[in-house]
Amino acid sequence: MNANLSNLLEKPAPPRGDGQRVLVVADDPGDSELLSTTLELAGYRVGTAGTGAEGLTRLTEHPFDLAVWDAVLLSHLTHPPRPPRAADHPAHPPLLFLTTCDSLHRLVPELGPGEKDYVTKPLRIAEVLARVDVLLRRRRPGRQAALPRYGDLVLDDATCRARRGARPLDLTPAEYRLLRHLLVHAGCVLSKEQISGHVWGDFRANEAIEKLVSRLRRKVDSDPGEPALIHTRRGFGYWLGGVG
Repeated sequence: MNANLSNLLEKPAPPRGDGQRVLVVADDPGDSELLSTTLELAGYRVGTAGTGAEGLTRLTEHPFDLAVWDAVLLSHLTHPPRPPRAADHPAHPPLLFLTTCDSLHRLVPELGPGEKDYVTKPLRIAEVLARVDVLLRRRRPGRQAALPRYGDLVLDDATCRARRGARPLDLTPAEYRLLRHLLVHAGCVLSKEQISGHVWGDFRANEAIEKLVSRLRRKVDSDPGEPALIHTRRGFGYWLGGVG
């Protein structure tokens, strides 16, 4: 096999932890076992809780670096608790929510600014590990890569925030994923199928994708004094780049 082709086909190694403490809060024993086993094998120290109340108690009593929280237990998380004070732990741990596609709309209000993200069920372990890595990356000294950027568009994966010049972009998790996907593939046209698979992990109707792109475009290209960065190639898809 051609060496270049072999390199393209080789899957990148999944991200690994450095012993960070992760709490898994899930009422489904199968999900809990799958996540805890996978995260332990990936280098994390894992605690589990089967109810929201138990999860709150564990977060209050012990300093965790991140919590993976099933959205069906979201009613217990009205106010994230403050863990014990520790110099290397944040006031509130980052949250990775587990949700189903049909209940995602109920989770959206919880996904405002801050260290929060989500993955949809059925769980894809590679996606879970990638989201955990992004949420924890800001606390890995010396390991953060250069910020992804295109011209005056800059993304910060550690905080899941983006800005265009000095203007911050208030993006939802889905909008951030789409923008990063377009940026990584700048100059290349991405089909609706490619976008749907990357942003949601499954197929979505054309209307849902068009609405997502439209919302993102209004935020990224809102200043008429700036050149538009997000473009449509009718019949093919969308691309990010200079005017063309």
